[in-house]
Amino acid sequence: MILSKESAIEKKLLHYTGKAIADYNMIQTGDRIMVCLSGGKDSFTLMRILQLLQRRTNNKFELFAFTLDQSQPGWDDSGLRVWLEKYQIPHEILTKDTYSIVKAKIPEGKTYCSLCSRLRRGIIYRYAEENGFNKIALGHHRDDLIRSLLMSILYNGEIRSMPPKLLSDNKRHILIRPLVYCQEKDIIKYANEQAYPIIPCTLCGSQANLVRQRVKTLIDQLAEENPKVPSNMLHALTSVKLSQLMDKNKWDFKNLEKQQEMQPEMTDAELEIFASDLF
Repeated sequence: MILSKESAIEKKLLHYTGKAIADYNMIQTGDRIMVCLSGGKDSFTLMRILQLLQRRTNNKFELFAFTLDQSQPGWDDSGLRVWLEKYQIPHEILTKDTYSIVKAKIPEGKTYCSLCSRLRRGIIYRYAEENGFNKIALGHHRDDLIRSLLMSILYNGEIRSMPPKLLSDNKRHILIRPLVYCQEKDIIKYANEQAYPIIPCTLCGSQANLVRQRVKTLIDQLAEENPKVPSNMLHALTSVKLSQLMDKNKWDFKNLEKQQEMQPEMTDAELEIFASDLF
């Protein structure tokens, strides 16, 4: 195990990752966690930070790096293999040609992300189940969550994003996102500091004008005017006021009158507070 002095940015990432894990009870003693290591800056950071936290807990949970080689042209995982050996991380790099499937199914110029993600997710779930991993760790960070929220609102007409902890539809897998409190700019700084052997994506990364990039630009522009915009958006995901929305499945609008009749009359003090809120 390589020991090194913590940098300021590493301490910050450790703090926010540890806080997210604690807030959402992501990791327990004895967990076998499969970290999805794609070869990008986010997944490298997730793997490294979790390994440092594992050391702090005296190895109370297990970590395993899983990398999917999708047979993209130019794929070179030689640097990744050296990095994994350097940090003594148990791992497997599995080759499955999903690249050809995506290229064949999706017309040129259309977004590959959806099909690519579904194929990748199926392989990840199957591998985790066959090898006895009870948690799957993904490298999504704060900015992924808020961009997904805005994309969903603007383009899908839904209020949704990425939860920090998720039970899969088939109830067999728990996904965790320990970096949900971490900012992308900090991850970029840490990635540069660590000099990760990044493997570029030639599918999604090669397409111009993706919706996600446009949403990122919009949030960045708003943040220039008000730096609190990104953190406010993240906080909005933790502070949902159902009665202030329009979802009839979540709020019984049809029977509000009945609920009104059941409530006691306001006291003078309550009326005074209500009036002050209005004016």
